[in-house]
Amino acid sequence: MHPTDQGPTDIAAGPLRHDGSVVVLIVDDVPDNVAPLHDGLDAAGYTVLVALDGESALRRAAQARPDVILLDAVMPGLDGFEVARRLKARPETADIPIIFMTGLTDTEHLVAALEAGGADYVTKPIKPREVMARMGVHLRQARQAREGEVERSQARHALDAFGYATITVRERDGRLMWQTPLARSLLRHHCGTESPVTPEPVLAWLRRHMAEAQAQREPPRLTLDNGPRRLTFRLHQRVGDEDHDLAADTGGDWLIVMQETSDESVLATLAGTFGLTAREAEVLYWVVRGKINRDIADILGASPATVKKHLERIHAKLGVETRTAAAAMALARVPQLQQPGS
Repeated sequence: MHPTDQGPTDIAAGPLRHDGSVVVLIVDDVPDNVAPLHDGLDAAGYTVLVALDGESALRRAAQARPDVILLDAVMPGLDGFEVARRLKARPETADIPIIFMTGLTDTEHLVAALEAGGADYVTKPIKPREVMARMGVHLRQARQAREGEVERSQARHALDAFGYATITVRERDGRLMWQTPLARSLLRHHCGTESPVTPEPVLAWLRRHMAEAQAQREPPRLTLDNGPRRLTFRLHQRVGDEDHDLAADTGGDWLIVMQETSDESVLATLAGTFGLTAREAEVLYWVVRGKINRDIADILGASPATVKKHLERIHAKLGVETRTAAAAMALARVPQLQQPGS
């Protein structure tokens, strides 16, 4: 296939990996410059796509998701530097290695290529053997990075199956960067927040204990109560590039493990043991926890007078006269109330 067969508007229907080969996108506005490189890569077994301007390069990269992009630096319209910046700004193309092809050898141009997101550069006239050698290095690095991220993601999601959930919070600005599906659900229920917002109590706890964690001392856990359900947060570790000195950087991410526990089964046992309604069981539960009527009213969204009436009925059903006696009887008859964390 001659490189000019795919013009700027000729966009493939999707990723071209039918034979499992590596897909390379060449971006150059001069077809005669593309031909030798195209033929060399094609002969070596690569699947080669071509774009002749910046706009079509962006569309083709988004659709075909090539494994590597060979990008001409100087083109009319969108030049290679701007194309690279836009590719790196899009999540679906941000991880694709870009190798600049340039006749500009001044240091400032080479620096501009790398700052725009280029992983490497080759100078014109292009030598296909050199290009393939450079591609091999960056393809291996990209593959290792993908495999590592897949393993980390699988490990994090596996925690969901055991009732744990994980999030990562960026130290620099407190932004919630990543969460498992279970974490999303728990944060909605307990905190009423959505990514990328980190719940304020969690952020305050993280900042308060960050120094302990950096010194590799496990800080105290954070527990948020929501009626008989509790959400506990444990600061697990700082994550990022293992080769990067995270301790000297303010931009690291913290991996936080969460777990929800619940005393709803205890409420059911209280109700069944003493013949209480669901609301009476809740009132007795909080009496055992040492809460006064005003606190219980706040927790249940009721008035103190309503809580007092429930408590009077509880006393009658248990055959006691005081809240202290009711709490003692509940502790004696429902052993789960004495368990730590219940």
